Amino acid sequence: MIFDLDGTLFQTETLLLPAYHATFDQLRSEKLYSGDTPPESVILGSLGMLLEHIWQKVMPDSDEVVHRRADVLLLDYQLNGLAGGEGVLYEGVAETLTALHQQGVRLFVASNGLESYVKEVVAHKSIGPLFEGLYSAGEFQTRSKVDLVRMLLDTYGIRSAWMVGDRSSDVEAGLKNGLTVIGCDYADFKSGGELEDAHVRIKQFSQLLELIER
Repeated sequence: MIFDLDGTLFQTETLLLPAYHATFDQLRSEKLYSGDTPPESVILGSLGMLLEHIWQKVMPDSDEVVHRRADVLLLDYQLNGLAGGEGVLYEGVAETLTALHQQGVRLFVASNGLESYVKEVVAHKSIGPLFEGLYSAGEFQTRSKVDLVRMLLDTYGIRSAWMVGDRSSDVEAGLKNGLTVIGCDYADFKSGGELEDAHVRIKQFSQLLELIER
């Protein structure tokens, strides 16, 4: 099973939003941004995109220098938050992953996030040993999740897998790589219709155990 991270395993807003507001406070103090912080709904609705595309949506009128500074600030604030105990997994994630691992299911993460973010979330939430590989767009410099998942499959010689995620990019990555797609329909920040093409949709992460028994 290949899992997206944000909105699938990790309740992103519990870490992201404090860091998001701190980032804009710092950008204003550095005279790189003026005006109010864009609504939280804008960045939450952008989750699943590559970071560069997120800032293009959040700050369309700011230049790339500001976007790259925002990259650094947001990551720093999120890593500091993780170290301070911020951020939570969705209900049942740790227990379900443990059960799948004990059943011999090979587990992977494929995320459009930065390498250090993905690895630190997994480490701080004590689920790292359950995964065989952590793949991030930040580490492998892929331009889409389709490419990232294909690289993972090729590297590990995997011919059959489930892609588990909450955004259209996860559905696309699964379908274009010939995988079974499980849509996670419990995050609050996806757009309507994103999971329509998933083979199965779940309302709780623990439902994966029921599906695999079938």
